[in-house]
Amino acid sequence: MLSPFGNDDRARFQRAAAVNVAGNAVKIAVVGATGLVFNSVALLADAAHSVADLVASAVVFVWGGSRYESADETHPHGHQRIEPLTALLVGATIVVLGLLLLRESVLGLFGAHDPPRKSLLLVGALLFAMADMYLLYRYTELVNADLGSTALTALAVDCLNDIYTTVAALVGVVGVFLDVPVLDPVAGALVSALVVYQGIEIGRENVTYLVGGAPPPGDRDRVVAALRDHQAVEGVHDLTVFYDGTDLEVEVHVEVDGEMTLREAHDVETDLVTSLRALDDVGDVHVHLDPSGLGEWKDAPEGTDASTALGGDADPRE
Repeated sequence: MLSPFGNDDRARFQRAAAVNVAGNAVKIAVVGATGLVFNSVALLADAAHSVADLVASAVVFVWGGSRYESADETHPHGHQRIEPLTALLVGATIVVLGLLLLRESVLGLFGAHDPPRKSLLLVGALLFAMADMYLLYRYTELVNADLGSTALTALAVDCLNDIYTTVAALVGVVGVFLDVPVLDPVAGALVSALVVYQGIEIGRENVTYLVGGAPPPGDRDRVVAALRDHQAVEGVHDLTVFYDGTDLEVEVHVEVDGEMTLREAHDVETDLVTSLRALDDVGDVHVHLDPSGLGEWKDAPEGTDASTALGGDADPRE
């Protein structure tokens, strides 16, 4: 099966990931250095969050592009699961760093760290970080508008959350100027909690893709509607829609006129597979045609020969 993605899509994907690497590297350099010089836990937490972002962006850049490779002998269904696996690693990295930052913030609350020194450079570094992350967020969203990549979506969400965490760090810096230095570790703890939550949410979503979970009901409804739209379809049952990576895979039994010729049945099956694959996010499709009114061998009473036709109407389950 040929890949539905062109080389241009892969190039744009990797360019977006590379820009995320560069954007996070710049933020780490500015915010991290400022935090070290002026001993701000909030700034160090914000910079460390971007270390997780940098690792995530690098993983997406190096590995995530495999999604665009065609199916081969070792991956006959394609490489769709590479992308959610990449995003899952992103989420796990974010959670680990968030927990480490939370520990440092709690230690700061109990006086384990000296309070930060006052300087307008603290404010300037955080304002720069907010501008950097906003531009990175807008760029990633723009590139991903027609790519629909879950890995790029994770990076874009991370950029947006970076703005929120930087605002929290800014609150801590304001506390320094107001002679309330405890706000710095408090802000660091808040930033850390947001980082952990973000990583868990990214991981939860992509585990669903990896384990072949069911999609939202609306996706199943789209499949049923497309099947019933064909004039030869008299019933639909044993429908299963599940994730194969970020793509949807469909398995279904469709009832048609039992008097059809083999060629006619083949044409109907081809039409159904083609129409389903034309739906957004649908990848592999497996359609089994049943003569209407014949029933299913698995519904026969125990002990009945599976090759014996069952009487009565088939159950049009969906």
